[in-house]
Amino acid sequence: MAKYFDVHPDNPQPRLIGQVVDSLRSDGLIAYPTDSGYALGCRLGNKEAIDRIREIRSLGSDHHFTLVCRDFAQFGQFVHVSNAVFRLVKAATPGGYTFILPATKEVPRRLLHPRKKTVGVRIPDHVVTQALLAELGEPLLSTTLLLPDETEPSTQGWEIKERLDHVVDAVIDSGECGATPTTVVDLSQDEPEILRRGTGDPSPFE
Repeated sequence: MAKYFDVHPDNPQPRLIGQVVDSLRSDGLIAYPTDSGYALGCRLGNKEAIDRIREIRSLGSDHHFTLVCRDFAQFGQFVHVSNAVFRLVKAATPGGYTFILPATKEVPRRLLHPRKKTVGVRIPDHVVTQALLAELGEPLLSTTLLLPDETEPSTQGWEIKERLDHVVDAVIDSGECGATPTTVVDLSQDEPEILRRGTGDPSPFE
């Protein structure tokens, strides 16, 4: 049964954030709010939780997982970023974008796109997510909480608790967080390619 955490959206309670992070460090899988709907998240090296994410969402081997990072210092440990790409990304974050970039050796091979050796990265603009990342001290391996055969991600913590009670270890509820996913931009090639239009304005990359 998943633990349920009612976290204040503007002033997250440190005690509750600490308990969620304890769950993550104990190889837990969490459902948590971001600035673009709910996500499933775990630590990078948590193979069992990653397998659970794949099962919950019925994901294939070519799915791009996302590393949700606190800031650029963390971001730069896990992806290769040229000066030109850095300027593009810097101007667009934190916010509703996910960027596909070549991964460094810090990213486990099983998380990479099998052909391109890329991974998704983002810096969210969400108080609770940022509090989690600050306490954890490393990125959250994440994917949008979009269940099979559904077209929009889940947005209500209590509903997620009811539906995923026996397949996740913790659910954070901090109120409504929207249902529009991030704009996904592939920056791994010479020219940016918009793979999905979402909350972030795609025009800087067109």
